Amino acid sequence: MLIVLPPSETKVDGGEGAPLDLALLSFPRLTRSRRSLVAAVRRLARRPEEMAAALKLGPRLAFEIDRNRALATSPTMPALGRYTGVLYDALDAASLPSAALDFAAGHLAIHSALFGLVGAADPIPAYRLSHDSKLEPTVKSVWGSTIARELGERSGLVLDLRSEGYVALGPASGNADAHYLHVVSEGPDGVKRALNHFNKKGKGEFARALLTQGEDFASIPALLDWATATGFRLTSRPDGSLELVV
Repeated sequence: MLIVLPPSETKVDGGEGAPLDLALLSFPRLTRSRRSLVAAVRRLARRPEEMAAALKLGPRLAFEIDRNRALATSPTMPALGRYTGVLYDALDAASLPSAALDFAAGHLAIHSALFGLVGAADPIPAYRLSHDSKLEPTVKSVWGSTIARELGERSGLVLDLRSEGYVALGPASGNADAHYLHVVSEGPDGVKRALNHFNKKGKGEFARALLTQGEDFASIPALLDWATATGFRLTSRPDGSLELVV
């Protein structure tokens, strides 16, 4: 089973790991594409005004340009600890038991705009790049077919918790065992509605529960049985996607 999370634009600084080494990242078939994007980001960071425009950065976020300029020399930390924001606050990797972190290392990936799919334990630096950043080559042109192939050829369940913007960078639709997760709320009238903020919170809490359980589910029925027993309102839609009511 592979749990795929979206990244977050916000990240913590620092780290205790050695500078970026692309050879240490999971999914080695992505190395060439990673190298191309890292080089493009570093080149653009030498022209601060252009980078600010490409990444839609105001003066308050000017430090992100310095992060990108230092990609090759800044310290790294495991990817699961690098990202912050609503989803990652709910997942709260820092408080996970060691067994859950070990499970994450083999069963969780984050879809970074810069590095493509990275494993939870992969050492990465702080950076700024989004799925819609204006870069040459474009993020979508680099990752579209590459990520789709990686996910399409993955064996076992793929639980796709990405946002729609990142799904567009590499859909998992070519894999019959890939299932996209919709997070919705249900009002007093019984009508279900899509969420934004609580979408991310729900995904983070669900991912944390999966990691804490540490079970490599072999089928959707087994996952649904566990979810029901755990208190999650998780169901399967007719199109094969999953729905989580929060």
